[in-house]
Amino acid sequence: MRSHLSQGDIEKLMRGETSEERAGIAHRLCRRIAADPLTDEERAHAEEIIKILADDAADLVRRTLSVTLRNSPRLPRDVALQLAQDIEEVAVPVLEFSPSFTDEDLIELVLAVTASKQAAIASRRYVNEELTDVIAEHGAPEAVSVLTRNKGAAWTNSAFEHSIRRFHDNDDIKEGIISREQIPIHIAEKLVSLVSGQAFDLLVNKHELPAQIAIDLAAGARERATIDLVEQADRTQDMEYFVHQLDLNGRLTYSLIMRALCVGHMKFVEYALAELSGVPHNRVWLMIHDAGPSGLAAVFDRAGLPRKLLPAFKAAVTVYHETELDGGANDKARFRSRMIERVLTQFQAIPKADLDYLLEKLDIYSEQAEVQEETEQENVRYIGNA
Repeated sequence: MRSHLSQGDIEKLMRGETSEERAGIAHRLCRRIAADPLTDEERAHAEEIIKILADDAADLVRRTLSVTLRNSPRLPRDVALQLAQDIEEVAVPVLEFSPSFTDEDLIELVLAVTASKQAAIASRRYVNEELTDVIAEHGAPEAVSVLTRNKGAAWTNSAFEHSIRRFHDNDDIKEGIISREQIPIHIAEKLVSLVSGQAFDLLVNKHELPAQIAIDLAAGARERATIDLVEQADRTQDMEYFVHQLDLNGRLTYSLIMRALCVGHMKFVEYALAELSGVPHNRVWLMIHDAGPSGLAAVFDRAGLPRKLLPAFKAAVTVYHETELDGGANDKARFRSRMIERVLTQFQAIPKADLDYLLEKLDIYSEQAEVQEETEQENVRYIGNA
C-alpha cells in the first residue's frame, strides 16, 4: 500500500530543524509526488509542499525540489518560473528538463537570465525554431555553442546567419555549426573563409563541399567557386534563396551570371535576373525563353546588366536552346563542354578573366567526358570477352 500525502507530511517538513533534514524529507515527498497517483486532496497537499520547498531559505532544499521534480509535469508552472529565477544550481535542472514551461516562457527567460541558464535552455531535448532564433540572436556564446550541438534544436536560416554574424571569430560555435547534420549551402560557403585546420576538413568532407571549391573560396576566388556551388543549390531546391543571399552580400555580379550561363546553369540565370529586375521568376522565364530577342533585352536592361554584354548573352541563350543532353552517362559534362565551345566560337569579345575561366572549365568537362567514355568502352570490351 502506498503512503498517502497528508497534512502530517507538511508538518514533518516544517519541523525539520536542519537543511539536511528538510532536504531528506523533501526528496522522499517529491519522489512520491512525481510517481504516485494522487487524489484531488493529495494533489492539493502536494502543491502546498512544493511551494513550501520553493520558499525554503536553504539552497540545498530548493535544489532537492528542482532536481527531483525536473521531469515531472506535477511541478506547477508558477513554481517552475520561480525556480528559474533562483541561483543557477537550483534553476538549471528545471530550465533544462521541466515540461511545465510554455514556449513563450522559455523565450522570455532567454532574454532575462544568465549565460549558464541560457545554455540549460539551449540543451533542452527539443528547441523549436522560434526559440532557436532567439538564442542565436540574443544568447551568450556558451548558449549558442550548446545550441549548435543540440540535435533536437530546429535551426533556421536566420539562426545560422545570426550565429555567424555575431560569433564569426568563435571557433567553438563555428565548429558546432559545421558538425550539424545539414547546413544551408550559402552558410557553408561563408564558413569556408572563416575556418581552418580540422574544421575546414570537416566542412569539406561532411557537407560535400568539393575540396577545390573550398580552396578557391579560402584563397579569395569566390566568384569562380560560387558557380560550382550553383549545382548543389539546384539539387536542394534552394536556388531562389541562394541567389537572394548572393545579392544581399553584393556578389550577384554580371560576370557571375555570364559564367553561369556559359556553363549551362540556366535556372541560376533565371533566378538571378528575377532577383535583379524585381520581375517574378515565371515572367523572367518567358522573357528569356519564349518572348524572342526583345523580351530577353527587356529583362536584361531591367536587371541593370551592361548593354555591351547583351550580344554574348543572346548567343549563350541560343546555344543553350540548341544544345541538348544526350542522355548518356556523364552527359552534363559533355553538355557543358559543348556549351563553352560554341559560346567561345560565337562571341570573341569575352573579358580575359571570364575567358580563362571558361577555358579552364572546358578542360575539366572535356576530361570528365573522356574518362567516362574510356570507362564505357572498357566495360564493353569486358562484356565482349566474358
